[in-house]
Amino acid sequence: MTHNDILRGKKAAYFTLGCKLNFAETSSVGKQLKEAGVETVREGEVADMCVVNTCSVTEVADQKCRQAIHKLVKHHPGARVIVTGCYAQLKPEQVSAIEGVDLVLGNEQKGLIVEKLQTLFAMSDEERIHCCHSHETVKTADIRTFVPSCSCGERTRYFLKVQDGCDYYCTYCTIPYARGRSRNGSIASMVEQAREVVRQGGKEIVITGVNIGDFGRTTGETFIDLIRALDAVEGIERYRISSIEPNLLTDEVIEFCAQSRAFMPHFHIPLQSGSDEVLRLMKRRYDTALFRSKVERVKALIPDAFIGVDTIVGTRGETQELFDEAQRFMESIDVSQYHVFSYSERAGTMALRIPHTVSPQEKKERSQQILTLSDQKLNAFYQRYIGTTRPVLVEHSKKKGVYYGFTDNYIKVEIHTDDANLDGQIVDVHLGQWNEQRSALLAEVKRQK
Repeated sequence: MTHNDILRGKKAAYFTLGCKLNFAETSSVGKQLKEAGVETVREGEVADMCVVNTCSVTEVADQKCRQAIHKLVKHHPGARVIVTGCYAQLKPEQVSAIEGVDLVLGNEQKGLIVEKLQTLFAMSDEERIHCCHSHETVKTADIRTFVPSCSCGERTRYFLKVQDGCDYYCTYCTIPYARGRSRNGSIASMVEQAREVVRQGGKEIVITGVNIGDFGRTTGETFIDLIRALDAVEGIERYRISSIEPNLLTDEVIEFCAQSRAFMPHFHIPLQSGSDEVLRLMKRRYDTALFRSKVERVKALIPDAFIGVDTIVGTRGETQELFDEAQRFMESIDVSQYHVFSYSERAGTMALRIPHTVSPQEKKERSQQILTLSDQKLNAFYQRYIGTTRPVLVEHSKKKGVYYGFTDNYIKVEIHTDDANLDGQIVDVHLGQWNEQRSALLAEVKRQK
């Protein structure tokens, strides 16, 4: 057996925690391993190798990563275990000390996982013992490589990584330390990957990255030029922008999306706080007035748009008065949903220098208040479209006769039908009332597109 064939016939288990970008990258690793002859382990089987792609956005994320590694090592005895991702990049010694871990790779080395696994399987047991618990991470300042990723996994939609890293250094955030400086591939390479999605039968692409509005930093191109080029790719019927900073969501981008062929009426815009003082402490690059203007511009040009918003509660410096101010602002803007995160202190961040800490109980109470507000916003948005007809991309069914999918403006729907040919199709549906779990609107297929 040659070194290149050493993985053939082996089985792999994967675990991913964190952002859509991480899931896209894991899927790409899985694709590379599949090309090397590796099968994905099925339930009840023991894997020969485990790949763990970690997140480190909060202490809870770190803890979940450790728990997942321990669980995989226990369930797959003898497996070669490689851990990568942001937790591995920031705390490689901590990760490599976990029993059963063979190798820790930083974000720069994700593209080397197949090669590293080939090496691990070529080792004798004695050589492997000496290799175990080693780590190979590149200092963040030296992370300069853009590793492309466009993947589908088990989902109907594809995730196209267009950018990586961040130059913003917000006071609460470790991402620049974990992922390095902002960098990207070329527009031409993104267009070619979109065309490959068409060849695979894909219809929807979510544009992902760490700070995608900063696209072009390393190629001298711009985000608006990227989305114009992608919109022209025949065969892709839907694009979604995963998340874009409000200061980088230009009027030009909004205006283009309003009249584009394939960009959906759907935006995700991080706010983080509705208090200007807290935004200043966070070193965000906008204020609430700018954020409000972006939301109003979207709604003026794209009235049906779904607007999802990230927010953090309980950051250092967020007094009760400033939280109340933030909540009033969040109540006043026309958005569809809030994704709420409780602040978690991260070693090495500038936020640790800010006086006034918020107790865990206060964080929990504030989080619940914003979650309640989010439920009200989402319910009002869904309610507005009950009785209307919208196009839906139907996802692969996991239960016979029951399908799920999302409208163009990101309303989740549940379809009950005996039609077995809806997988991956875009159909017009009539939107009815909430389902029993209040997780989606019941919908009836009107006609196939």
